[in-house]
Amino acid sequence: MLYKILADNVVLIHFLWIVFLFLGAVWGKRRKAVKIIHITGLIFAFFLVIFNWYCPLTYLEVWLRSRHDPSLTYKGSFIIYYAEKLIYVELPRYLIAISTIFLCGFNGWLYIKRGKEISLKSIFASLTFLLSCAT
Repeated sequence: MLYKILADNVVLIHFLWIVFLFLGAVWGKRRKAVKIIHITGLIFAFFLVIFNWYCPLTYLEVWLRSRHDPSLTYKGSFIIYYAEKLIYVELPRYLIAISTIFLCGFNGWLYIKRGKEISLKSIFASLTFLLSCAT
């Protein structure tokens, strides 16, 4: 039962991460640390799409579910059920790539529009960490 609870929490965190990638520029405009994490996350998502990798959270969730019961159904957990439907939607790879490029471009435009610079060194350090987690 513990693995099921942990897997459900990973799915919820994954969903919140995706929401943050979409809306993080709004929050990141005023907070430098949020901006660094957000831009790094967008770059990381871009690399995941380009190299056809899966997010480390996906691997963690699958591992936790396999430890509990591979044939698990979502009895009574509708929030997690629908969050998973949003996160693991079946889309063609080219559509995911186009969406990711659009997402990165749109958020980049929001940051450039604001006109504040961000330290490339801090973005590179965060990206290095995320890439090391993915491999």
